[in-house]
Amino acid sequence: MITIKEIARELGLSTTTVSNVIHGKTGEVSPETIDRVKKFLDKVEYVPNISARNLAQNHSRIIGIVLKSPESRYINLLTDPFVSELIAGIETGVREKGYFMMIYMSDDINEILGQVSTWNVDGLLLYCMMDDDGKRVLEKYHKPVVFIDTYPGKELKRYVNIGLDDEKGSHDITEYLIRNGHRKIAFLSDNDINVDHQRFLGYKRAFTESGIEYRDENFLLLNSRKEELEKSWRELAHRARSFSAVVCSSDLFAVQLIDALNDAGIRVPEDVSVVGFDDNLYGRLHRPALTTVHQDVEERGKLAAEVLIDMISGKEPENSRVVMEPSLVLRDTVKKLNG
Repeated sequence: MITIKEIARELGLSTTTVSNVIHGKTGEVSPETIDRVKKFLDKVEYVPNISARNLAQNHSRIIGIVLKSPESRYINLLTDPFVSELIAGIETGVREKGYFMMIYMSDDINEILGQVSTWNVDGLLLYCMMDDDGKRVLEKYHKPVVFIDTYPGKELKRYVNIGLDDEKGSHDITEYLIRNGHRKIAFLSDNDINVDHQRFLGYKRAFTESGIEYRDENFLLLNSRKEELEKSWRELAHRARSFSAVVCSSDLFAVQLIDALNDAGIRVPEDVSVVGFDDNLYGRLHRPALTTVHQDVEERGKLAAEVLIDMISGKEPENSRVVMEPSLVLRDTVKKLNG
């Protein structure tokens, strides 16, 4: 590959002039010289050495993305439409700013800590950190960090998170079911932590406001271990017969529940109403089309990338807790019970 020094010698120019044209710093370079250098670059098919440039500027222009999956989750996170949309948004934000990205996934926080401490990246985006995960990462990694969908608890005072008002979204869709005459409403998830805990709290708040008593048997806990999954869905479909509606913590769980109910001869929404959360591709394509909570996942990923890159450039975030607003999408999986 031809070097800047060789180009300068061929054109009879200084290396500084050639370098300025290559990197767009042309304020003090004549139009004729700019045109001459660019024509020569096209002729020799010059490609800038990005690694060398980044080394000289003391940064990599790489963003690290860490996805922490729940232990023993039965699917690879990237096959989940929610995560795929999130990564798509991040990629857009990273690319538009002239950066690149690398992704690491694990359900083991110690494994994650071992990896990120060795990365030559300019900053980290962390998805779905739980318990004290976020605190441990910040203690180990001292470059800019932005969390996505993380509720790190009271121990972590200073952090930046791009999230959603999960509690409100779940409250609003539960309230919608109540307005449609439902009183025996279950909540389905495979955990009660982080984002899903907030959604569970919203579901319970709607109960409290409507004077409906919550019972522990209302929580339908999915066993998401691969070897137990099929059996767990059969059991949950059987338990769902006792309710007029089920609030699911995700669209993925909602459409899987509908399929399990269909297999058991239980019709949706005629026998049981089902609602989801996310408004992803599964819910939109499934029939009956899923009533759910909409969130702009791609926009959240893009915003997270933009906030992190601003932090890398030395800009303090205007708001360390960005909370995006959910909205209801009413389709075909809720039956109206009152007149």
